[in-house]
Amino acid sequence: MTACIVGWAHTPFGKLEDPDIESLFGRVAMAAIQDAGIEPAEVDGAFVGVFNGGFGKQDFFASLLLQSVPELRFKPTTRYENACATGSAAIHGALDFLAAKRGRFALVVGAEKMTATPNERIGDILLSASYRKQEDGIAAGFAGVFGRIAEAYFQRHGDQSDALAAIAAKNHRNGVANPYAQMRKDLGFAFCRAESEKNPFVARPLKRTDCSLVSDGAAALILTDEETAKGMAKAVRFRAAVQATDLMPIASRDIIRFEGARAAWGKALDHAGLSLADLSFVETHDCFTIAELIEYEAMGLAPDGQGARAALEGWTAKDGKLPVNPSGGLKSKGHPIGATGVSMHAMAAMQLTGSAGEMQLPKADRAGVFNMGGAAVANYCSILERMG
Repeated sequence: MTACIVGWAHTPFGKLEDPDIESLFGRVAMAAIQDAGIEPAEVDGAFVGVFNGGFGKQDFFASLLLQSVPELRFKPTTRYENACATGSAAIHGALDFLAAKRGRFALVVGAEKMTATPNERIGDILLSASYRKQEDGIAAGFAGVFGRIAEAYFQRHGDQSDALAAIAAKNHRNGVANPYAQMRKDLGFAFCRAESEKNPFVARPLKRTDCSLVSDGAAALILTDEETAKGMAKAVRFRAAVQATDLMPIASRDIIRFEGARAAWGKALDHAGLSLADLSFVETHDCFTIAELIEYEAMGLAPDGQGARAALEGWTAKDGKLPVNPSGGLKSKGHPIGATGVSMHAMAAMQLTGSAGEMQLPKADRAGVFNMGGAAVANYCSILERMG
């Protein structure tokens, strides 16, 4: 890889007053350009990540970016969509654009406006990221899909409710330091572990604290080639960027192994010439706590069935051997679908450039970023490192 992140911008995530996607674009697109220290006219192409258009009547989002960056008029601007990995799909579009030498600077913007949509409608929209022919009738929608995954994992490896609560508590604890996070509250292990009126079961064995939040928000990146990046104020290099797509129906796979995630992680580390031990931290896709647990095994941090050890023994805490989600993850930060993959890369870039504020880790040289669409269907893994 020869591409680098040289600028970024990020809104807070949560229930925002912004009325629509267009407004969210306006908060981050120009801000990322300015953060990179370039002029809007220098952007050669733009790559937009927004989920399937079901959260509002307006679609055709790529052209809306011109409302906030009119200098993009007549330049190539394309919308990408790949379920919850939509933001990473847009990043890959930009990486390909730069590799093909079609331009020098690329703008990537991911955004979603979810909270204005009724909860029942949100659940149905998200279920479109599963295989409706077989999974449409699953109770509790997409949470129900991951509830089934958790049940299957528990059946094979024993009840791991303690580990799920530890993951939730860790990510909420980390999120307190993240100024962009939707929920900046340390809930504690006991609250996350116990069923209560404030923490009911959503899709057994998953409780409310096991599920990511419905969110509005946007994030943006400026990417350029490595040679250009050498003259920029800051730069984070893509040492690898891999996509691995798996079958959609959960009945067609050993669903608790996340084989697509394993393939993405394996290829990314191989392309980077690194091992997991070479990474300082990981930002991973904790749409549900069971996803983060299985991802520990998919990335090679723990053997199959032993991911709970990573959570319960503190391996993935900020002071552990491999901090996971120092940003608070989707669990604390929120999960505005189209923005998520872009946000994860921005959070990693902040750490790697020492600009993460209260979130900052004492050692942040290399990062792994894993963003997943559907139930481990669209799997994107990036290996990032500080340049210079």
